[in-house]
Amino acid sequence: MEVAGLTFPNPVGVAAGFDKDAEVPDALLGLGFGFTEVGSITPLPQAGNPKPRLFRLVEDQAVINRMGFNNGGAEAALTRLRARAGRPGIVAVNIGANKDSADRIADYAVMARLMAPFASYLCVNVSSPNTPGLRALQDEGALSALIDAVIAARDEAVPSAPPPIFLKVAPDLEPADIDAIARIAIDKRLGALVVSNTTISRPALRSHHAGETGGLSGAPLRSLATQRLRDFRKATGAAIPLVGVGGIATAEHAWERIRAGASLVQLYSAMVYAGPGLGAQIVRGLERLMRRDGFASIAEAVGSE
Repeated sequence: MEVAGLTFPNPVGVAAGFDKDAEVPDALLGLGFGFTEVGSITPLPQAGNPKPRLFRLVEDQAVINRMGFNNGGAEAALTRLRARAGRPGIVAVNIGANKDSADRIADYAVMARLMAPFASYLCVNVSSPNTPGLRALQDEGALSALIDAVIAARDEAVPSAPPPIFLKVAPDLEPADIDAIARIAIDKRLGALVVSNTTISRPALRSHHAGETGGLSGAPLRSLATQRLRDFRKATGAAIPLVGVGGIATAEHAWERIRAGASLVQLYSAMVYAGPGLGAQIVRGLERLMRRDGFASIAEAVGSE
């Protein structure tokens, strides 16, 4: 399966946030995932928000987190990524900015320059709700400047055949934001849009943790994330690949997202409840659903709903 010039062995990946410090990318690939996205990684190490900051909403098959880009920083992750350089498998790097940075765009440029030589693709994360003001970088002017800075830094680090740039967006966007982001993504020739991050909205939840601040993921995010994917498919005129994330827990969920326009899917929260074998299980299920519906390949089914 080819997306953004990369060949993916299967369309099911691990979303950012699971392997924040690039500690286990090869182990995840060994479990049957087609790709993995490490991070979010920031230039300097940071502790993240005070604990408790992660809540299981068991009754809702959901998670609320307000981690705040806790990670060991760029140098520690680089050491690990350098050590695995040359190994097979698609390992992407999700890049972020430090919370107390005076110039967040400069942080993303620094991260792009450092990580580009070791990343299958770079994913620019401007959609975490847990770093104050970060989502403002999704505004048209700021986003355009940010992407320009990231592209320039990437090209400086890897002048020939640089890794593609993916952009991860929030599900809590207005129609005007969606149109603006779609325009920028096409104009800047991004590799893909990752739709979506966690939501600050609160659909009806049963758990006593429902009132916690942070981003909601898992089952309650599914319908919102699927709708947002359809919105981006329409806004981009299918001119740019989409990665479907949010509430995917079964092969049927992944298939729905592919039929709605996703070339690839990612999961994380569902593994909290179903374990790390879930990726391989979904891949097997997708093969069955593909045959059932008469498609010769996953690529053929993308956006076919």
